[in-house]
Amino acid sequence: MWLALALLTALFESGKDVFGKKGLMAGADAYVMAWAWRLLALPFLLPLLLLPQTLPVELGPGFWPALLTGGALNILAAILYMKAISQSDLSLSVPLITFTPLFLLLTSPLLLSETPSAGGMAGVVLIVTGAYLLNVSRLSTGWLEPIRTLLHAPGARLMLGVALIWSLTANIDKIGLQNSSPLVWAVAINAAIALGMLPLMVLRRQPPQVSRALPWKWLLLVGFCGGLTTLCQMLAISLTQVPYVIAVKRLSILFTALAGLLLLREQGLGERLAGTLVMLAGVILLALS
Repeated sequence: MWLALALLTALFESGKDVFGKKGLMAGADAYVMAWAWRLLALPFLLPLLLLPQTLPVELGPGFWPALLTGGALNILAAILYMKAISQSDLSLSVPLITFTPLFLLLTSPLLLSETPSAGGMAGVVLIVTGAYLLNVSRLSTGWLEPIRTLLHAPGARLMLGVALIWSLTANIDKIGLQNSSPLVWAVAINAAIALGMLPLMVLRRQPPQVSRALPWKWLLLVGFCGGLTTLCQMLAISLTQVPYVIAVKRLSILFTALAGLLLLREQGLGERLAGTLVMLAGVILLALS
């Protein structure tokens, strides 16, 4: 079940990327899109609290510290993320998020005392190796060239910062849901991020005619996909270790790259097939470990 939920997380994450890019191309700035990502997820998540046996939930002592810390870090990550995809192609910037599982191999043992099994660790390494192979055609000019190509792309450094932040917040998410429930945490963290960004949006308020021109269709679709991404991810994390879920979630880079080629007419997808196969092998290894 955790694998199915993690794959759905990847699918909705990719949808958020594509719709976010479309919204940025249509005139929304990175701050507006980052806020919409979290704020407009709430209308799709809040009704789920009415489901039987959802409430009340006893909040543990770690809930509020996790919410404050996770909310603050995710505000920074959301802004950096949208700035990154506004400055470069999806198929170049989004693959850098695959470094999150690598960072998680360091942060999860420290924050959660979770130690992946040998098979699980090998699966994570395979998925990260697949990200390296996504630019394998650059290997002819040096074995570090695939990494240099990504790092020199506009927005790439911002996305690498997001990967590092998310390696921390993924562990904080687990602490939060352990002190509440997956659904309550999904709603709470999105609400905390949206509320925390409110002062930024007030300070950056735009003239009324600009607000009316915002691409609301893409903003709503980003919120819808963002809400379902958060929900599926929290449910999956509640069933298994954090690095496994985040590693499978990074399959969204495959879906996003395909969408970038088909919908946004980005180039160079063919050389990424080798990396994709390695990543799929990593997912299978994770599922069997």
